[in-house]
Amino acid sequence: MSLINNILYDTVYHSAPLILLVLGGIFAYKANVLNIALEGMMLLGAFSSAYFVLITKSLLWGIIVGVILTLILGLIFSYFSVTLKSNFIITGLGINMFTLALSGFLLQFFSIPNINVSSIVSTANLKIDIPFLKDIPIIAPILSGHTFLTYFSFVCIFLAGVLMFKTKFGTYVRVVGENEEAAKSVGIKSDRIKYLAVLIGAFLCALAGANLSVERTALYTNNMTAGRGFIAIAAIYCGRGMPVKSTLYATVFGLTKSLSINLALNAGPVSGLFETVPYVMMVIVLGVVSAIESRRTKLR
Repeated sequence: MSLINNILYDTVYHSAPLILLVLGGIFAYKANVLNIALEGMMLLGAFSSAYFVLITKSLLWGIIVGVILTLILGLIFSYFSVTLKSNFIITGLGINMFTLALSGFLLQFFSIPNINVSSIVSTANLKIDIPFLKDIPIIAPILSGHTFLTYFSFVCIFLAGVLMFKTKFGTYVRVVGENEEAAKSVGIKSDRIKYLAVLIGAFLCALAGANLSVERTALYTNNMTAGRGFIAIAAIYCGRGMPVKSTLYATVFGLTKSLSINLALNAGPVSGLFETVPYVMMVIVLGVVSAIESRRTKLR
């Protein structure tokens, strides 16, 4: 029972940053902007949040500065891909490589292997015990005792759904993505909508990075995002940009990450093989979803 509880707790734990990434990416996806730079934005959020927590000695200010810098990166991506009409994939991959190289260079420049803020941030104190859940035997070990951004990521599923389908902005995003010329003909400023869609993604990517480096471990190590941005893109594609459906796929990847870690603890010498499980699952899920979509297209 303890193992099952650990797996389910870690599923919530590992799903949170993926959910933030997915929810950030669906707005760009719906606006017909393929934001390949989710990985780089999350990495910058993780690095800058940790670094400025170290500099300012404040968790709040570290996260705020991390969000601001990631928003600037979102503006750069938008300028090249939306204003200058550059290729989304090339621009996104360029940003991913730039942020990885920049963070690695700065660690070398400061002659430190990582950014450790455990003396400033107590990860144990950041965990929140929900009053009405902590006394329930089965649910409490799974849903209680997570950090603020973990809970916020699940609240964002509802907020993203409302913003996408119950507001004028969400309608504009979907119209621009489905038929940009029609949107322009009725006076919708499509480039502005695309900018805002990307910036929403940058904001949530920064929070995902802060959750990963500051809230969860109080430690930044180079390339600690480990491909989560690409897993998020796979989840968005599989869920066709729908908030609930896409986040369900993100949770599946969170479950596989949890399984890989918990099973590796008892696997001995072959424990390293379990690290590949989330990425193998991503390929399998993409293959299955693509096959289903292809079959539906043929039936039409």
